[in-house]
Amino acid sequence: MTLHLTPASPGSLPTLHQLAPSAVEAAKQPYAGNAQLVAACLLGILTVVLLITLVKLHPFLSLMLGSAVLGAVATMPPGDIVDSFIKGFGSTAGTVGILIALGAMIGKMLEDSGGASRIVSTLVGRVGPGGLPWMMAAIAAILGLPLFFEVGVVLLVPVVILVARQTRLSIMKVGIPALAGLSVLHGLVPPHPGPLTAIGLLNADLGRTLLYGIVIAIPTVIVAGPVLARFVDQWVPKYVVPLGRVSQVPEPVGVGSTTGLAGTGASGGGTTTAAGSAGLPGPSRPEDAGRAGAAGRMDAGALDELEVPLPAGRRRVGFGSAMVAITLPVVLMLIDAVAKLVVGDKTSGIRTVADVVGTPLVALLIAVIFCYFRLGLASGMTRVQASESLGASLPAIAGIILIVAAGGGFKQTLVDAGVGNVIKDWATGINISVLLLGWLVAVLIRLGTGSATVATITAAGIVGPLASTLSASHLALLVLAIGCGSLFFSHVNDAGFWLVKEYFGLTVGETIKSWSVMETVISVVGFALIMLLSLVV
Repeated sequence: MTLHLTPASPGSLPTLHQLAPSAVEAAKQPYAGNAQLVAACLLGILTVVLLITLVKLHPFLSLMLGSAVLGAVATMPPGDIVDSFIKGFGSTAGTVGILIALGAMIGKMLEDSGGASRIVSTLVGRVGPGGLPWMMAAIAAILGLPLFFEVGVVLLVPVVILVARQTRLSIMKVGIPALAGLSVLHGLVPPHPGPLTAIGLLNADLGRTLLYGIVIAIPTVIVAGPVLARFVDQWVPKYVVPLGRVSQVPEPVGVGSTTGLAGTGASGGGTTTAAGSAGLPGPSRPEDAGRAGAAGRMDAGALDELEVPLPAGRRRVGFGSAMVAITLPVVLMLIDAVAKLVVGDKTSGIRTVADVVGTPLVALLIAVIFCYFRLGLASGMTRVQASESLGASLPAIAGIILIVAAGGGFKQTLVDAGVGNVIKDWATGINISVLLLGWLVAVLIRLGTGSATVATITAAGIVGPLASTLSASHLALLVLAIGCGSLFFSHVNDAGFWLVKEYFGLTVGETIKSWSVMETVISVVGFALIMLLSLVV
């Protein structure tokens, strides 16, 4: 179906035909006709999707092979295909890979020093049951700044189980806000890999994207977290007996098992839970949780169990130090963004300093150094231990960096083959909003591959030639629109779907009614807010 949008009103985001055309990284001479180039693009994407979903090939190799298919169908010489892929791979790894590594170091130091658990225990202890869903969303959003989604889930699931047990709240009322906070930050806010990669591929301003991302993230987390949790709690009732305290939450079982951590609610199928098999209290009845209204805040003993045990001779880091470690790079980048908007003179001292310390690489490096001293050495780690903690973060993100860099290679092959200009001409002809186009492309790739990162990279590569037609503000919003699209309806082809299913002890149907619905709400609400913001910036 051809999409037609009404002409833009004053102050709104202009559609493509209203903007002055200009080429972005366009190939000097197309290798084939338009129809053949479109076929090359579609076959290249289809190759990536099929290799990831059916063959179960690693996305890194799938993107490489997809680039080869794209180039071959576009009749690019083999040498040109290789050169284009290497060029895109190298530029993306150089701009994004370093930032991912530095961000992972901050997250690992927070985890090893007990800083993350200190933040959780401090904030949870300040609210009663009524405020816990909101506090869990806030905690997840805070921890979501430096931590990858999977790491955040592993850290927060034991907290969710313990909080639900102690306060007699349902798992969904506490868990959905936590998952929403992590997912929104993962998809919209740098320095996470998806937004960082889109910023690099589209040459967007990072500070502006970060500022708008936070503006969009806050209401999106509220709607998809505490508000949505009330409805999900009715669809998927899950409760934990409020007796005793969890001293150790079992590791999640293998994908596809019917066991998990949470007790089964009224609609449960009587499955045996991992909590029960570990000798922990089993599932309670939903009516028992209904008596939670008179429950007070979590007792001191329960809050103590939120703290990760530290080796002998180690001191627990303070709440303030942990918060500074998490927020320091974001604050520095926001200072740079505000300075660019407020200080017009690029040669002024304030603008010069802000430009340097607000550069993502510098901001993250400063935060890593802070973590080394205030979370590492100050907590009793030796220099060797602190260094090993930083180094231990790198093996886990090697695959992510390779996927992101390979996505850059795929994007460059698209551009060099001439596909970008074809897409640009097509989008101009049907008069579609660039933001809507970026969101739709990311949604389709997300549904096909199940990978938010692959969806972000591919969508950014496809709409990249349109970037030069946008203002700096609308280019930042395009990054966020793609990020929202990359979160749409996580289902069985997404590793995150199975991670949530197993950790929370859900069936496939229950996971769809909770996690998948939540991801879709994030995508749609976030994109709607982006379109509204585009009317005023």
